[in-house]
Formats: sequence, C-alpha cells, structure tokens
Amino acid sequence: MTYPFDCITDFIFVETEISSADVILVPGANHPQLMEKAVDLYKQGLAPYILPSGGYKPHVGTTEWEYLSKIAIEYGLPEESILKEDKAQHTLENARFSLKVLRDKGISFNKAIIVCKAGHSRRALLCYQHEFPKEVDFLVSPVVDRHGITKDNWFLSEIGIRRIMTEVQKIGKYFGDFIPTWVNK
Repeated sequence: MTYPFDCITDFIFVETEISSADVILVPGANHPQLMEKAVDLYKQGLAPYILPSGGYKPHVGTTEWEYLSKIAIEYGLPEESILKEDKAQHTLENARFSLKVLRDKGISFNKAIIVCKAGHSRRALLCYQHEFPKEVDFLVSPVVDRHGITKDNWFLSEIGIRRIMTEVQKIGKYFGDFIPTWVNK
C-alpha cells in the first residue's frame, strides 16, 4: 500500500550496503543498540576504530561518549580501538568534533560507517557530509532504537510520528542555510 507520506519515509530512513571502512562513527545518544551494532561491525573486521561522540547530557548522567564506550568495553572491544569525542551537544557537533579527533590522531579516513538510529539516519548523514571533506564515502548502518521506530512502522504510533516529523523540521533548521554553500563548492 502506498501513502502520501511515503516520500518522508524514503527521505528520512537511509541505509546503505556496508563494507570495510576506516572508522565507525556513532553520533551520541543513550541507546545501547548503537554501540551493540558498532561493536558487531568492528568484530566483523569492517573498521579498526569506533568513534562514539557526545558530551554531557543530564538525562544520561554522564557524557554520551562515556555511556557508549562503557558498552563497547563490556562487549569486549579493546580500549585502544575506541576514539574519544566527549564535547558535542548535537549531531552537527558530533560530526565536526569527530573530524577534529580523526585529524588530530592522524587517522586516514576515506570511508566511514555511520551507526545511528534509523529515524535519525538522514540528519546524521547530512551532518557528517557537511563537516567532512567531500571525498569521504559514508555508509549508513541504522539501528532500531528503544522506541522501535522503523521505516515500516513510524506512522503507526504517536511517538513515531512525532519523532520523525521532528527530524523533518530539524533537517530544515540545520541545513537551510547550508544549501547555497553546497551549491557553490
């Protein structure tokens, strides 16, 4: 069955084929599913580093980086494979500050896997594409978060509709001013 909002589903929910990359990027959140997926990809040998990103959030009680990195260690990830970015307060900063970490550590990055919530995948991808050099190839590996929101069910619950429509609004707010700079690159 088709719906008038299928274009929103197609726009918001991004998923690509995953292959070997230089780093796995995890924009901050307190959803353990993110790090579980990132660790699984790491253990498959798809990247030598995981870079969780995120600063202090009162609802987390610590930095998102600390929250996520503890999960990775619990799953047996070697600490030296976890890079640190613990200042970001939103997705654009996750991307901006993660880029700085990679450059400061001298890590080469031509291809990166973004592990993010399914309903956050378009905004996350756009943020990393905006902040990173245009030559970087991004792969997107979305996870279903604790709310269970997917491309197949977001429109069936009040929380799903609210969260996805908020994503649409945030994309407009984040990127409206950037579009002219993208055209003129």
